[in-house]
Amino acid sequence: MIIDIIDLSDEEFSDLNAAQMAMVRAAQAEKNEILAEAEREKGEIFKELLTNGTVRSTYFEERSDAIDDEAEGKIAVVKEDLLYQIAYDLDAGEGNEQGPYSYPANPNYDLSYSQRFIVVRAYYMKMPSAGERLQAYAMDSLARTYLGEYYATLYDLLASYV
Repeated sequence: MIIDIIDLSDEEFSDLNAAQMAMVRAAQAEKNEILAEAEREKGEIFKELLTNGTVRSTYFEERSDAIDDEAEGKIAVVKEDLLYQIAYDLDAGEGNEQGPYSYPANPNYDLSYSQRFIVVRAYYMKMPSAGERLQAYAMDSLARTYLGEYYATLYDLLASYV
């Protein structure tokens, strides 16, 4: 697998631990899927235009550009999420007097609220059942204070999977 989701030198790449490498590979796979879906969508539009005899119209070029822009936006979100996850993983290694940082056992209050959102989301996304995930999150009183106004956003996200 060619890794091009983030730009790292060989030295920086070799400094990543196993968990970080797994994060990078998962993000790269997600990027590859986004690009493949964009190509499939453009291919379908091309076939439809070819069938209708309108392939030379400017519609295909405009739709292709729109699809590419949408894919780039999705990839940017995946990349940002990856960078947050790696940054949190670096912060999580240190910990405090209560031990290494982990949610919910020892949450890291030095993180920004958006980084906390990612940590809590990752914690709940490990649960296999969407219904159980939402129910557990709704009963999590620590998440209400830890996430602040991001609590409702994560609730809505988890509810969308049910």
